[in-house]
Amino acid sequence: MSPAFNHHKLAGIILPSIAAAAITAFFLLSFPTPKQTLIFLSTTVSACAAAAFLLSRPQPVYLLDYACLRPLRTCRVPFAAYMEHARLCGFFDEKSVQFQMRILERSGLGEETCLPPPNHYLPPQRTLEGGRAEAELVIFSAVDELFAKTGMEGKDVDAVVVNCSLFAPTPSMADMVVNKYKMRGDVRAYSLSGMGCSAGIIALDLARQLLQVHSKSNALIISTEILSPHYYAGKTRPMLLPNCLFRMGASASLLSNHPASRRLCKYRLLHVIRTHRGSDDRSFFCVNQEEDPFGQVGISLSKDLMAVAGDSLRSNITAIGPLVLPASEQLRFLLALIARRALSSSWPPYIPDFRKAFDHFCIHAGGRAVIDELQRSLKLQPGDVEASRMTLHRFGNTSSSSLWYELAYVEAKGRMRKGDRVWMIGFGSGFKCNSAVWRCVRTVDGPANGPWDDCVDRYPVEVPEVVNFT
Repeated sequence: MSPAFNHHKLAGIILPSIAAAAITAFFLLSFPTPKQTLIFLSTTVSACAAAAFLLSRPQPVYLLDYACLRPLRTCRVPFAAYMEHARLCGFFDEKSVQFQMRILERSGLGEETCLPPPNHYLPPQRTLEGGRAEAELVIFSAVDELFAKTGMEGKDVDAVVVNCSLFAPTPSMADMVVNKYKMRGDVRAYSLSGMGCSAGIIALDLARQLLQVHSKSNALIISTEILSPHYYAGKTRPMLLPNCLFRMGASASLLSNHPASRRLCKYRLLHVIRTHRGSDDRSFFCVNQEEDPFGQVGISLSKDLMAVAGDSLRSNITAIGPLVLPASEQLRFLLALIARRALSSSWPPYIPDFRKAFDHFCIHAGGRAVIDELQRSLKLQPGDVEASRMTLHRFGNTSSSSLWYELAYVEAKGRMRKGDRVWMIGFGSGFKCNSAVWRCVRTVDGPANGPWDDCVDRYPVEVPEVVNFT
């Protein structure tokens, strides 16, 4: 990876400024008339201003390509198999089993979602080694496919960022990737943990910032959630929800700021907006890893989760709106805000029409309730959230990687055109709402060997409010 503020670029900008200053000083000493002084001072100031502008201008960041894990069919968990497993594993009483059945019936998940092999055992294997094996399966499968698409190798990667919220082994998962693909000794490797389902965009932001200070570089981002060591074996209802909703998945994406990437890439990254409501206790504790009264560790989802997600979304759209909305929408929003403050707080807030700013929406497929809340809050049409609902149905909640399955769905349907703008929105513990904006650089006909290859013709499907599988 090139050093921060590449030396050649720095020299190419600063040396002309020094030369201009030297020439100015020479002429001031040789011909010190007021007019000459003004001319040569203007020359120096202009050269320095140009140098400052070029140094501060952000480097464009491009998405070369990405890949998503396609789980083996042997990992599939139909509803009937899930319920039989819950009854036989010995962890749950009948009330807990019935509660999980009601959650599944209303979850929006389909019959083809997958769980990692250790979860199929009776009882499930909740071991460190099982977690490592799962991590190698999902991460290496996604990265192998990405490298096959791009023609890249491990030695071509300058930075690796892996995000996984719960599983944090030593050596880290970023180290596992470096070892597997024999990357260079100067590769920058980062592992992000404990940051929830929005960590994929946090990883994207970290990679983007690295590429701002390292020229002609490539950054590999891997997003996943390792499930097997964290299967909840208790009976506390708010902690049973993740067992029902989370499924195996992973994504690998390759960013670059190399000038040649402009003609090879699919998308250009325009904005990353991160909002954090961790200072509020209700937000901080609404997704919390804890022990139940019997010492079983799990993730507890608060009944306030949807309200907190709505508040976080409003904070995020307030920050992203001025960057993406047309002037007409910004004006309406401003007038409504003034009316609420000057006239009455009961004045209805104006929700901007984000469909005027974006062509495609990739909303974290955290569950039916999450998608419903965002569709309502943003006043989106059913077609705007189709990718999210179909991803939830086919793959389940794959945590931070779900956004990439949704992007792959849009591409597989042949809907992505040059110039289209994509809005990715993720939510995560803490509580965080993060979003990223992409612009399509070239029309995408459909991903070769993508996660939807064997099923996209069957979608979209009608997802009933309640699925009765008993």
